[in-house]
Amino acid sequence: MTTTVPLSFDRLDQRGDHDDLCLHLGAYSHTCDSYYLAIDESPTASESLGADLARLLEQWRDQVEALKGTGGTAYLPYDFSDQCTAWLRVTSADGRDAEVTAGWSLVEGWSINPSDYVATAPEITDFKPLPDAQIECSLDDLSQCIALNAKAHAASQY
Repeated sequence: MTTTVPLSFDRLDQRGDHDDLCLHLGAYSHTCDSYYLAIDESPTASESLGADLARLLEQWRDQVEALKGTGGTAYLPYDFSDQCTAWLRVTSADGRDAEVTAGWSLVEGWSINPSDYVATAPEITDFKPLPDAQIECSLDDLSQCIALNAKAHAASQY
């Protein structure tokens, strides 16, 4: 049975590329910028913000899928700032259930290509969790939630 996972990463009203995205994780929410997605020049970057957000979320989903069966920890970035980055830490002890926690790292946003962040994720050794920014869910439900969020961005006109 699928349950609703209280996680979304959404575009706010057309506000340019600053304060135009919002992550919701349970009762926690965080407004951030799409600026580093807009200036991503890697071969995997696209020409539209909707496609860039979909690509980011598809990477999230791939990382969550990799935890199924074996467990482990994955880091999913959502805020790329000049001197730090914000990440979701997904931890699964059993390969079925997960704890998702929002937090920060001092890895600089400019050092990461959002369209291909996977190589940077292992560098997150200084993750600082935020209080009251945590949920628990199954990996299956989390993966499905992320996939639906990515699909909505891919179909967008922004």
